[in-house]
Amino acid sequence: MNKLMTMARQFRDDENGAAMVEYSILIGIITAAVIAFIIAVGVYVTNSWSTLCTNLSTNGGALATGMNCAGAA
Repeated sequence: MNKLMTMARQFRDDENGAAMVEYSILIGIITAAVIAFIIAVGVYVTNSWSTLCTNLSTNGGALATGMNCAGAA
């Protein structure tokens, strides 16, 4: 019975499992933030590229020489 009580106290005092769960949640939050940041940067770059392409095509810039918005001639 004494050994059972000792094992129960050790199980109660062990915090490794709780720490692992907390770190897993933290990693999940960081991963979601990184994915959201990458998507936001992609949207910003796409919009900037489209704006640049539109401005060049309307002002007769580099696109007047036969280039298209994808960069191919």
